[in-house]
Amino acid sequence: MSLLSDYVKKEQLLKQLEEELKRMEGDQRLKAELEFKEKLEALMAEYGKSASDVIELLSPRPSSAAAANAQPASASGRRKRKLKIYKNPNTGEVVETRGGNHKTLKAWKEEHGGDTVESWVVRTEE
Repeated sequence: MSLLSDYVKKEQLLKQLEEELKRMEGDQRLKAELEFKEKLEALMAEYGKSASDVIELLSPRPSSAAAANAQPASASGRRKRKLKIYKNPNTGEVVETRGGNHKTLKAWKEEHGGDTVESWVVRTEE
């Protein structure tokens, strides 16, 4: 009995799948995608390219120079601080630093105050 019920279930499932296939075959979007696939395969054959060649062409890997720059930051586990360039309006002296532990910068902050010295930032770079 179990074998017969299993057969009937599978037969119903098969009919259901056949109906879905007939509906899909009438869908214009599917027809357009199939046409695109056929044209793409013909073009790939014409130029002797494989699917992996096309994928590589459309989504290239980062260049070795960019990959080399990205590795040290991830290897150390910490990103590089931004370079701040300060210019003292009183003396014209310029200080470039990536942190707040700069001798001249500390002296300026002690003399003029932190907020005042921070207003002296000329530009910030990566």
